Amino acid sequence: MVSATLKFTAAATLTCLTCSQGLLMEASKDEHGKYPYNVAMVPLMSEFMKLVLSGFLLYQQYSKDPKATQMTMDWRSVMLFPIPSIIYLFHNNVQFYTMSYVDAATYQILGNLKIVTTGFLFWIALKRYLSRIQWLALLLLMAGATVSQISGCEGSVLAAPAMGYFLGILSAFLSATAGVYTEFLMKKNNDSLYFQNMQLYGFGTLFNAIRLFYDDATGGGYENGSWLNNGLHGWNWVTWAIAVNFAFSGLFVSWIMKYADTIVKVYATSSAMLLTAVLSVWFFDLEPTLQLFLGILIACVSINLYFMPKDSSPPKSAALPVAIKEAEPSSNADRTR
Repeated sequence: MVSATLKFTAAATLTCLTCSQGLLMEASKDEHGKYPYNVAMVPLMSEFMKLVLSGFLLYQQYSKDPKATQMTMDWRSVMLFPIPSIIYLFHNNVQFYTMSYVDAATYQILGNLKIVTTGFLFWIALKRYLSRIQWLALLLLMAGATVSQISGCEGSVLAAPAMGYFLGILSAFLSATAGVYTEFLMKKNNDSLYFQNMQLYGFGTLFNAIRLFYDDATGGGYENGSWLNNGLHGWNWVTWAIAVNFAFSGLFVSWIMKYADTIVKVYATSSAMLLTAVLSVWFFDLEPTLQLFLGILIACVSINLYFMPKDSSPPKSAALPVAIKEAEPSSNADRTR
């Protein structure tokens, strides 16, 4: 049983990680709003960090209790892990392209649309039942995301280019698809979480490297040359912070799903939206609008409504019938008098 203190610490840490993703990507842009580095290198470095950390944790776990560290070596089981790795490859790169069109606060709100796609995929793929309140919460979340992106009376109706919303929705769909499939993999057996992570991040590292080789071969790579020679060109402490953030976010979510509960992730997601908006106003001179904060408020209510535990039906009051029954003998006695 996980203590409340540990859950609170987990929620606070995940909130900081979730919030800082959009802020760090925004801070890594140059004065022209472009990324001065090869964005495809960030997912590769983060996947490699997760692979190394998972290997170290697996070694520690196996050293303490080899018999309890279960590892399925069957190739049919191992070959299931490339699928989510490929999906995460596209998702991690789409995140950067999305941030090229929207601000950090909008990025967080669009990211929460993955709850909508996750709900549909759980219903279709895993046959997981959703209550009427949960479906209403999903519609409310879509409404909140829409309200936050309505601009003022002048100019365009939307607050950002249409391509930004398309990429945001695509990112949410990819994230939900990978999440549902990964949950299926993690729960199909009792293998060590760190062993499963090593398979997932091993293929992730491989596919990200293949993508960079493909870019070099087709001439679509980074303008400063091959990634093997100049892959870290333009990197600074902010870029490294993004890679570290991606790495620990992935590992931390895995720990949350295994040892805590969903309410921890919901708390982090809801808090991160509001915190991102406040910090964007402070650091990046984002002009706060009523629509933005209304959208954040609606999204927070929707997320908490979606994960609200089902209320047990109120107990039927038996006080009145009992009182009547107790009163009946005295009434009959009065009549006999």
